[in-house]
Amino acid sequence: MNKQRIFNIIQIGNKDDFTSRLFDVFITITILLNIAVMVLETFSELSAFFPVMDVIALVTIIIFCIEYALRIWTADLLYPNVSKPRAIIKFLISYDGIVDLFTILPFFFLSGFIAFRILRVVRIFHLFRINGQYDSFAVIFSVLKEKKNQILSSMIIVLILMLASSIGVYYAEHNAQPEVFENAFSGIWWSVSTLLTVGYGDIYPITVMGRVMAIFTAFLGVGVVAIPTGIISAGFVEQYSRVKQQENFAKDEHVDLLTVKVNDAHCWNGLKIEAVGTPEHFIPAMVLRDSEAILPTPELTLQPGDTVVLATDMYFTTRL
Repeated sequence: MNKQRIFNIIQIGNKDDFTSRLFDVFITITILLNIAVMVLETFSELSAFFPVMDVIALVTIIIFCIEYALRIWTADLLYPNVSKPRAIIKFLISYDGIVDLFTILPFFFLSGFIAFRILRVVRIFHLFRINGQYDSFAVIFSVLKEKKNQILSSMIIVLILMLASSIGVYYAEHNAQPEVFENAFSGIWWSVSTLLTVGYGDIYPITVMGRVMAIFTAFLGVGVVAIPTGIISAGFVEQYSRVKQQENFAKDEHVDLLTVKVNDAHCWNGLKIEAVGTPEHFIPAMVLRDSEAILPTPELTLQPGDTVVLATDMYFTTRL
């Protein structure tokens, strides 16, 4: 089995590659076993089975290590436009590379850091991508990337309001409750729980001025939390509208050509032309890369920055 074949297998499988799909199922089962062991080990009643669980955890970690090593070995095929050392570095600092590392690293060095172990759960999301189609996770990442400036602006507004309310409640309550509102950080803790409408109740104002400020902060919190929620919701609507339009393009007899821009979050990124799923009645006609037009051969791998030109099958038929 050559390097290219191994690369095709360990990548997210497509519907036409049985071995790759089988590998996805195998990795999914391995991940579920690893997570199940992690959960079951928290039950002291099952302490008699801990030795068996440790063996299962060890076997799954070995599988993860082998997969991680194979991904590093085939990194030059994932990033064909850079040298092999740079391709390895790009994989190591990529989202997938970091998550894969945090999957195995806690077992050997950071077993006490539960946060790192929880990252194993993230791996299972990689297997839900449906090649050549917009899937939920690709849409989420795409929306977050597209709306990042608006989301950042809304978060800055939240931080400004949080800082203002925390300082205000500190000065309003410090003399009345010096042991509760001891410093500005105490005000920040109260501000966070109030702005985000959590209201733990462990710290609250008792003065008239403090309560008035709490009322305004609570009302502001309802509106402030809705800002990023509205931005993301609008992004989802826009994204799914685009997907729906692409699916219906073939039904419009006036549409002959369609361009698809591939970015880091696009589900076509890293796929071969033969593996992408196009809207009904559309086929790849050309790939634009670095101001060059490339013939979309089945083995051509799509990269971020590529523009795929899709044409209807009728477009070719009428021109023959």
